[in-house]
Amino acid sequence: MEQIDLNRYEVTGILGSGADYEARAAIDRATGAQVVLKRPEPQMIRRQMHKNIEARTDRVLQVYEEVGHRIPGVVPILGYTERTNHDAYFGDDLGNDYRVFVAERALGIPLVGEVKARFTGVPIGVGQHLFTLFPLIRSADHPPFAIHEQLLDVEEQFFNAGYILLDLRPQNIFYQPDSGRISVIDCGALVERDRATGARRRIPQDIHDFYLEMLKFYTTPQSPPMQTRGYRDPYGLRPVTNFEHELDDMARQFKAVPDEGVQGAAQTLIGQIRQRGYSAFEAFRRDLLTYLETVSAYHESLPDFSEAQHVWSEALDWLRDDHWQRYLFRPETDLAGFTR
Repeated sequence: MEQIDLNRYEVTGILGSGADYEARAAIDRATGAQVVLKRPEPQMIRRQMHKNIEARTDRVLQVYEEVGHRIPGVVPILGYTERTNHDAYFGDDLGNDYRVFVAERALGIPLVGEVKARFTGVPIGVGQHLFTLFPLIRSADHPPFAIHEQLLDVEEQFFNAGYILLDLRPQNIFYQPDSGRISVIDCGALVERDRATGARRRIPQDIHDFYLEMLKFYTTPQSPPMQTRGYRDPYGLRPVTNFEHELDDMARQFKAVPDEGVQGAAQTLIGQIRQRGYSAFEAFRRDLLTYLETVSAYHESLPDFSEAQHVWSEALDWLRDDHWQRYLFRPETDLAGFTR
């Protein structure tokens, strides 16, 4: 990772914009490599409200240089600019200084797409539902629950290096269906493992806050959708705001699941997280995989499972639409393995 000159890169399009960053696709003029340029959200820059985003960028660069470059599954950061005015390069008139950083393009699609695309009818939650919440059809080339396992692998490596990585929401995760691999594109929500705390918190954050995120974003008490509209919208999109309240909501919802095995496996996870009772990472991994296997068996036992698989396949076809072609994703090959 090095300080770079933006003129080395030719912008080819806007990939998306979130609360903190705007991302643009670009080509490295020297190598032809496809990269992404990330800068604070332009309106925040214009209003001089990007100070916290700049601090987040500095934190991302610091931790990537310390440990992130060694962790498979984290998108490589190639370089960063000095903090200066980039109006001439981007062709806008923001009038303030900021830093841009350059990363490799992640392969595949985001598990949850850009929120703005939702207003144009794009089913931005389809990846999350198809591949994590309701993987009713799996590629024969991939092990079960591969996304969950890889998220755990990334977190465990950060944890062993002295950090807890939070905010692993599905919009921060890219997934390439062909290879079955994930890429984490945002590692900004890091806290030091032994000094994990936050404003207005009586109980310091610890690894159980990550475990809660895994349940919130990558499990659900809901049954497989029987209409494609059930795959459209993201699930659990808002960030965790209150540890106890989130667990209370989950416990209440899982009580309504008709299968006692699923109820029991979910309540084991919720109870241990509530007590912050997992003394070892492997213990949580074991209980989560037990839960996922129990849910999978329950879904397969449903009398309308074959019809649910048909609906799943129809939702999968949404990924062939033009919107998803902005990413490094080729549906003809990436989706070829997902057949009944």
